[in-house]
Amino acid sequence: MKPLILCLASCVLMVVSFHAIQAQSPKTPGDLHRLAAEYYNWRNQNFPVFSSDAGLHTWDDRLTDYSLSAVLARRLHAKELLAKVQAMPTADWSKDDRIDWLIFRAQLENVVFFNRVIDFEQSDPQLYVNECSNGIFSLLKKEYDTPRNRALSATARLKQMPALVEQGKQNLIRPVRLYAQLAIDSARSIDSLFIDSLMTLAKDLSPAERNELVKSRDAALTSLHGFADWLERRLPGMVPFKPMGEENYNYILKYIYLLPLDATQLEMLGQAELARYRALESLLQDPSLADPNPARSKNIPPDQQAFLKAYESRQEEMINFLKTNKLVSVPDYMGPFYIRQLPEAFKPTSPGGFMNPPGLYDKDPSGFYFIPTYNPASKNFYIRAAIEDPRPILGHEGIPGHFLQLSIANHVPNEIRRQHGDGIFVEGWALYGEEMLMHTGLYPNNSPGQGQILRLSRYRAARIGVDVNLHTGKWTFDQAVHYFMEAGGLDREAATGEAAGAAASPTQKITYMVGKWQIMRLLGKYRDKQGPNFRLGQFHDDLLKNGSLPLSIVDWILLDDRTSLDQALR
Repeated sequence: MKPLILCLASCVLMVVSFHAIQAQSPKTPGDLHRLAAEYYNWRNQNFPVFSSDAGLHTWDDRLTDYSLSAVLARRLHAKELLAKVQAMPTADWSKDDRIDWLIFRAQLENVVFFNRVIDFEQSDPQLYVNECSNGIFSLLKKEYDTPRNRALSATARLKQMPALVEQGKQNLIRPVRLYAQLAIDSARSIDSLFIDSLMTLAKDLSPAERNELVKSRDAALTSLHGFADWLERRLPGMVPFKPMGEENYNYILKYIYLLPLDATQLEMLGQAELARYRALESLLQDPSLADPNPARSKNIPPDQQAFLKAYESRQEEMINFLKTNKLVSVPDYMGPFYIRQLPEAFKPTSPGGFMNPPGLYDKDPSGFYFIPTYNPASKNFYIRAAIEDPRPILGHEGIPGHFLQLSIANHVPNEIRRQHGDGIFVEGWALYGEEMLMHTGLYPNNSPGQGQILRLSRYRAARIGVDVNLHTGKWTFDQAVHYFMEAGGLDREAATGEAAGAAASPTQKITYMVGKWQIMRLLGKYRDKQGPNFRLGQFHDDLLKNGSLPLSIVDWILLDDRTSLDQALR
């Protein structure tokens, strides 16, 4: 109990010191940056697993406190801070200072909105399973310390998991059936992470330390399996998935993304882009090229290791293409990019895997892309695509995609901007990069690579329709799955995972195509402004150097045009 008491005491001190700052009625840009620095420090301490995942390992022996008092204190803290920031007199501030104010306000709006509307602690059992899986995964993914020290941190976290699970049971007064099923699937898939992966750290432990690790691990697994059983027994009485409604959905678009579109306009954009990419597939000499087929590949890897190695080997080819054609600058601080197997615990909501970039505080510049378990006979879209030609997805996840963009964003000197992770910019850039490589000649016409690019954009366009209609209450979950299959061209496994991800993470699925559309629009305006001095590579460098900011803000920075921002704020 002593570490928990110390953590709570520290949080109380942080809240007291923060209230002292608030009492001064912050008015200046300097006050804004002090508030932001205090907030980031407070957040990092209150969410230790987030900190570990971001490369800050000060609190690796802790899990988040989900007691009711801690949850309510955090919510009040964020709400009061947002009110103070909203009240700051910014009309006479400089352009740069006002941008920082808008960005920090959006960060706080994000926290306060989801606390108020979604209330994950009471509705989403995934919160507690993810805290446990990420609590261990964040200690494993990089060798930031000795195996022994990381194993000791893991033991400390494992010991806290049974109590965390029990707290979750108390908090879940209205669990959503869909979220509970996803949590059940994750909890029952977590064993390999806790047994196979975790135990690689145990080699330098003393016999007593190893026994303590195993004992704590087994107790944590028993607790998580029991949580899955507890949820399963209660599934019939749980509430169905409930959409947030159009008013709340528009609030996210306006105040968090600073997006100059509402839900109706967004859905129309999705329909237009979907129609375009379905048609472009049809214009291929062989339209079946848009559906990845390993049988067309000359080399089918025999096993998992060969598959991952073949995947990684294509990155150098893509980097050379970028450099030769001067499409984007690759900084010297870029680390290596690895392809690894997706832990089973993350498969229910990440059927295609996920990218893990260097964290905000990471001293290790390397990045990873986690892809599902290799099976040459798999029907999974991402596996089939990776066998036939891994470059489209590699370009999205690696260089020039997420790995490059987020590595650059981590080096932005302005702390408020460095901390911002606008998903529309992040995913929009990665999707834009896929097609940019096609248009600049990486893939031959009527090739599997070109076909794959079109299919990837097609189902990203379908994501908009699913996300908007699911969360505004116009579609059921089954309709969302069907739409991914019929309109997006996905297999049932991928379509079900995509729909589950859309339901579990509102608005995440819109980020890809909306961001790409905004970047394409910005590219055209940037070229017009530059005239004969236009160079595509310079546009990309100018775009990336500001970090992961809302693209309406980027318009204002690069073009001194705040039309999009004014539309969003109106």
